[in-house]
Amino acid sequence: MKNIELIILKTMLATYIFMALVLAGLNFGYANQAPENIAVLITWSWHFYENWVKTIFIAVGGYLTLRIIGDSKKNSLRRKNLWGFLIVALIIHIAGPFLFKNPELYYFAMPLPWTTMPLQLLIPESSFYQSFVSYHGALGISATLVFYLLVTLVVFTGTIIKGRRWQCSTLCLFNGFASEVFAPAFPLVGKPKKAGPVMLKTFFIIRWVFLVISILFTGYWLLLIAGVPIMSHIDMLSQLETYKYLAFELLTAMLFWVVFTGRGYCYYCPLGTITGLIGRAAGQRIVTDITKCINCSKCNWACPMAIDINKQAVEGKAVNDLNCVGCGHCIDACPTGTLAYTTRFSSSRPG
Repeated sequence: MKNIELIILKTMLATYIFMALVLAGLNFGYANQAPENIAVLITWSWHFYENWVKTIFIAVGGYLTLRIIGDSKKNSLRRKNLWGFLIVALIIHIAGPFLFKNPELYYFAMPLPWTTMPLQLLIPESSFYQSFVSYHGALGISATLVFYLLVTLVVFTGTIIKGRRWQCSTLCLFNGFASEVFAPAFPLVGKPKKAGPVMLKTFFIIRWVFLVISILFTGYWLLLIAGVPIMSHIDMLSQLETYKYLAFELLTAMLFWVVFTGRGYCYYCPLGTITGLIGRAAGQRIVTDITKCINCSKCNWACPMAIDINKQAVEGKAVNDLNCVGCGHCIDACPTGTLAYTTRFSSSRPG
């Protein structure tokens, strides 16, 4: 039965990736050139995919994943992750668009420096502002910005309390949800893989390069808002950020899903880096000395970020790694219950 469920889950993941590639390509590459009736259909299809299809896949995929891994106390943290993503999807993708009359609300569910779209809404000269106001009106812009500020408050306040787990394993509807909902289905092709030392060093460099690029984009729009323009080609900068999103975030994340792991993008996500730094300041760590480590390495096999938890656990030392997304897979996998995810303000244990 589990084999059938795994096949269904992999089919859902392949369908989700295929639909994303087709609809994103049409929406971002062709809709603005298409006849009006075709453009409306493309945009509606993209919104339907991003809101309803994603939410349905989170619900069904989460259920299948729990069936495959075993929905028991042993996997309590993973169960909490899946419930968290489902609740957030119902708010962001279903209730939010209805209440705010904005089917693109999910664009504003990730705080800075992940995207500068909220900043572009504060600049009337930007093409994004002009297209947005023509569709949603000035009131729609105000409502969207209020929503964005609420999301930012929730993300960063929660991160101070819960560490990186709060965003990356509970709220993130870009990559975090997929990495948990489709976890048994990765990679789509071939056998499960772990990042080796060379790849981890490469991701380390990419993380900081990507963060700097994201901060530069953010700084550019903030300077424009402050009346200090650096260059006049604001539409070109907006397009460059769109290309960055499509090439190095959406497409690359999905490539990782196909051949590597669901958490590939999490190694260099700029928001993940920021929440990781906040989590570190908040004392985020995995304690390893509740009982006694038996050196079984199940924690290492379970970790989707290739962190060497076992080495620290044998010595009874806490794991304080910036790559840790707080998913709790290692904690659920530990047969002796010696692991727990903690910050200065909270603690998460199995059961």
